[in-house]
Amino acid sequence: MEKEKFIGISKVGEKGQIVIPKEARDMFDIKQGDSIIVFCDKSRGIGLLKADAIEDLADKVFPK
Repeated sequence: MEKEKFIGISKVGEKGQIVIPKEARDMFDIKQGDSIIVFCDKSRGIGLLKADAIEDLADKVFPK
């Protein structure tokens, strides 16, 4: 059975990079080379979204 939720901890490296925990990468099928969109709200925090998750939306907005 696939997990629906995951909580993990990442440390920020000296170049400001973080590692997405393996369990989260597996949950969202994030592979090396994938692009991630970073959403920031100073009062609410940071959110990450795999870039291909919005490709369908872009195709609807800009049909080929």
